[in-house]
Amino acid sequence: MSATAVLFGTFALLCLIRVPIAVSLGVASLIALNMIDFTLYPVIQKMFSALNSATLMAIPGFVFAGAVMSKGGLSTHLIGALRAWIGHIRGGVAVVTVLACMVFAAISGSSPATAAAIGSIMIPAMVESGYSKRYAMGLVAASGTLGILIPPSIPLIIYGSVAEESVGKLFSAGIIPGLVLGGILLVSAVVHARIRNYGALPRESMRERWRKTGKAVWGFLLPVVILGGIYSGAVTPTEASIVAGAYGFVVSVLVYREMTLAKFMEVLRESINITAMIFLIIASATVFGMFLTTEQVPQDFAHWIEASTSNKWIFILGVNLMFFILGMFLESVAIILITLPILLPVLGLFHINVIHFAIIMTMNMEFAMITPPVGLNLFVVSGIAREKIGEVVKGIVPFYGLMLIALVLVIVFPGLSLTLAK
Repeated sequence: MSATAVLFGTFALLCLIRVPIAVSLGVASLIALNMIDFTLYPVIQKMFSALNSATLMAIPGFVFAGAVMSKGGLSTHLIGALRAWIGHIRGGVAVVTVLACMVFAAISGSSPATAAAIGSIMIPAMVESGYSKRYAMGLVAASGTLGILIPPSIPLIIYGSVAEESVGKLFSAGIIPGLVLGGILLVSAVVHARIRNYGALPRESMRERWRKTGKAVWGFLLPVVILGGIYSGAVTPTEASIVAGAYGFVVSVLVYREMTLAKFMEVLRESINITAMIFLIIASATVFGMFLTTEQVPQDFAHWIEASTSNKWIFILGVNLMFFILGMFLESVAIILITLPILLPVLGLFHINVIHFAIIMTMNMEFAMITPPVGLNLFVVSGIAREKIGEVVKGIVPFYGLMLIALVLVIVFPGLSLTLAK
């Protein structure tokens, strides 16, 4: 049996018996490397070198900023302001949910964090306004996926690190597709509310609206600080992540005064757990990459694709189907790190822009967040709403079609992702 077959067979077996993905990938790669008489001494050094990257240091910064916003009151006041202005219109509560996810996505870079922060407030509010709980859960889970498309985005940071592309350009490429998907969700929310005659919140006075807006302005300014700093050239994405975390912490402590010691410990615990999980997967994927490089798997795959088809659209369709299947079982970071080194040499054969492909891949990772059995957003929403995973899945089904429309638009019209990335 070839070492490559042992690699993928061992990885699949370990995943099936519920060994963590990072451990499964690392162990399978070490076994395969050992089979080809590869010296294992430099493995640890390579794993450390992969993490010793200024680009990757943006990940803990944005994770921390998202956790601070969730626990420190910024997200609560932000949602309060949005509800005050549009919560009274038919479909307004659902619109607030999508808009809040879009704003939070421009801060955290994480889909589960977005779904958790917004869902904990908006699912009860939607149910209170007459929406079915199933629909509310589906909307939050789907809108939460915007967390990895609208910049900053953790998957795009990792993509940039692997493909050696500018993270700033990748962030720029995600803006219009993120707004397109957000717009589709907004329109569907209004239409759905009008068809089902869902209720609305009581209209608030103009004085109350401005009072809540004044309190929320600090939260609205955070995306401006992050994206404005990056695109103006004042800071790099990594520096922007640190600025965002510091800004959120100062506001939550000195302005809102909601960041207690207990909450701060929760923020640290959550940030460390998420960052450690991502970094361990990256380190293990480095060992995986060492095997692929030694055995020239990417080159062999490129030759096989070249011999199999010359049709760009068949290739794109096949890759999207592969991503969807992998998304049923693997986390998005793992999918990117496993498949991207293999796919990169092939993109040139079909004249596919690497930055355009990054957005296609990221939008597929959005599906991975809401696809059973391991979609992270499904578990987040299930825990918040205290419902079975099956109920959340039933609520998310209609949104697959809406997200597919956005994906097709981005594939067919590359300008949506490349216009701002020039």
